[in-house]
Amino acid sequence: MSSTVNLKQHVSSAKTPMDTTCIDTIRTLAMDAVQKANSGHPGTPMALAPVAYVLWQDHLRFDPSEPIWPNRDRFVLSCGHASMLLYSLLHLTEVQAVDENYETIGKPSVSLDEIKRFRQLHSHTPGHPEYHLTSGVETTTGPLGQGVANSVGMAIAERWLAAHFNKPGFEDLIDFNVYAICSDGDMMEGISHEAASLAGHLKLSNLCWIYDDNRITIEGSTELTYGDDVAERFMGYGWNVTRVGDANDLELLERAYQAFLNCKDRPTLIIVDSHIAWGAPNKQDTSGAHGEPLGEEEIRLTKKFYGWPEDAKFLVPDGVYEHFRQGVGRRGKELREAWFKRLDAYKTEYPELADQLYKIQHRELPDGWDKDVPTFPADAKGLASRDSSGKTLNAFAKNIPWLIGGAADLAPSTKTLLTFEGAGSFEAENYAGRNFHFGIREHAMGAILNGMSTVKVRPYGSGFLIFSDYGRAPIRLAAIMELPVVYVFTHDSIGVGEDGPTHQPVEQLPSLRAIPGLLVFRPCDANEVVEAWRVVLQLRHQPAALVLTRQAIPTLDRTQFGAASGLAKGAYILADAADGKPDVLLLATGSEVSLCIGAYEQLKAEGIKARVVSMPCWELFDDQDQAYQDQVLPPDVNARVSVEQASTFGWAKYVGRTGATVGMHSFGASAPLKDLLHEFGFTADRVVAAAKEQIEKNRR
Repeated sequence: MSSTVNLKQHVSSAKTPMDTTCIDTIRTLAMDAVQKANSGHPGTPMALAPVAYVLWQDHLRFDPSEPIWPNRDRFVLSCGHASMLLYSLLHLTEVQAVDENYETIGKPSVSLDEIKRFRQLHSHTPGHPEYHLTSGVETTTGPLGQGVANSVGMAIAERWLAAHFNKPGFEDLIDFNVYAICSDGDMMEGISHEAASLAGHLKLSNLCWIYDDNRITIEGSTELTYGDDVAERFMGYGWNVTRVGDANDLELLERAYQAFLNCKDRPTLIIVDSHIAWGAPNKQDTSGAHGEPLGEEEIRLTKKFYGWPEDAKFLVPDGVYEHFRQGVGRRGKELREAWFKRLDAYKTEYPELADQLYKIQHRELPDGWDKDVPTFPADAKGLASRDSSGKTLNAFAKNIPWLIGGAADLAPSTKTLLTFEGAGSFEAENYAGRNFHFGIREHAMGAILNGMSTVKVRPYGSGFLIFSDYGRAPIRLAAIMELPVVYVFTHDSIGVGEDGPTHQPVEQLPSLRAIPGLLVFRPCDANEVVEAWRVVLQLRHQPAALVLTRQAIPTLDRTQFGAASGLAKGAYILADAADGKPDVLLLATGSEVSLCIGAYEQLKAEGIKARVVSMPCWELFDDQDQAYQDQVLPPDVNARVSVEQASTFGWAKYVGRTGATVGMHSFGASAPLKDLLHEFGFTADRVVAAAKEQIEKNRR
């Protein structure tokens, strides 16, 4: 592509002078904001301003005055480093801020002052757009590839909602589209391949990706690393593919968007050839415009090329706000008002479904959401927590119609298949199904779940704990976005046995606990599993991970031991010394709690007073007041032993610097479970010995 700046092209590409003015306003706001911050990515907003302008002004069904109405089109900026493109649009279209109660609060989401504070502390214009911070931002994309995968989740959620709520006379109650702008970097990341493959397989015709093919990355030309025929690849995925040979050609862009709207049997990819930093005489088509300010002199020269006042900064010319009000503003308001009028009629004809839709949008649970949930009788043999989870999930899902999800090709092993009548599978031929088959795509699954959650359905996904590493980026982003996504991870320890160290998670449990805002549950028996699900399903702003066993674990007799409802506080006393004054504390999670019960009984027989504390969720325990924490873990009892089939990292917080930790210090081995337990010291005798050593040490 030539880097020559073509003034004639600039003048003739727009339909009207006001189109040109609006596009150049987007460009210059981006240039000025990045320059003032001395940080950011100006080149892509400059290149894509016409692409985004045509979409927002002429096609996007979005009301800036009420930016969260349910049937709005979604716009995702997957190349989040180009955030000033989105911030400029949010400002110029006068998107209103919305509070945590889903109410507009009478001020703009992105004011001009906020643009001037781009990338500054506590601004609403951070380096990458953030979902919970800035109204009009539909998702926190962050790392490249996440946004396009989120968009697949949004499109899936639309299809599921439409299948569930659209009824005779209201066939289009739910019919929004999802648009995502992506970059060369998005296309290189493996997650985009996973997500595009699934989207094509599911024939998501409500999904449109706009690929900015500018051939520039931070290191230079993409010729260094990238020679894919993207069009061929996406046609192979089953997508409709069209191309716009010049990002400045508004007529071609109009045709491309219309081609998407006319395509009813597959997702659409629009490949747009663009020039990064278009109009900058010395930096157009260079990596220097990708991740750093243009410089004051280059900005003046670029503004001169645009016909812009060269020394004006953060200029919004007369008529620009009004123009957007008459375009996306008026169209969006009319569509929203018409939709809510139809919703009123829908409430009369389908009141129960209308109530469901309201509860979904407000992250509420239906009445009777926890009725007929199982309780499990005491059983020394017990069952795997993955099995009790499967039974519990099915019971809750019957009561919560929008609790939907699946597995990365592992549902028979993770026990996450919904088996009751009518559950069905979500497929291109049946968008009403509640079982999702993500294929062997753990990374995309996590990001797709995030996208689904932004549309307010209640999604869960599952896999083996060892594979949580593949989905760590979207798990982290769910926590950043405060999305109540549920991850079900089974095969949680060396209990995997013969599969060996490649499949035996050791460091995954503490690494998940390290993610701020993520609740990690490792229940000790079937009834703790029930309580874990009960807590998780009431979350509105936190993701959660359930960590479950493959092997059977005893179901404790709750007439002898503490009630499983203690899980709601994260940790609780399961078994105690007769006088409530233990000499040693035995702390554990999951399958190792029963091991501690066995050690407790041995110690009790020897006249040694012990307390067993089940600690299924550290994060919830840490949220309790100090009095409760001290009640469970008395500060004056320093003799402490933790037992967990994982890396011991983190346990020092609870056992202290001198406490004992029975855990993993290697990656395990391939052998039958009983041999592994003996090899790595997960025996009652080992715990008893550690307890006695602790008591002796603290008597000195």
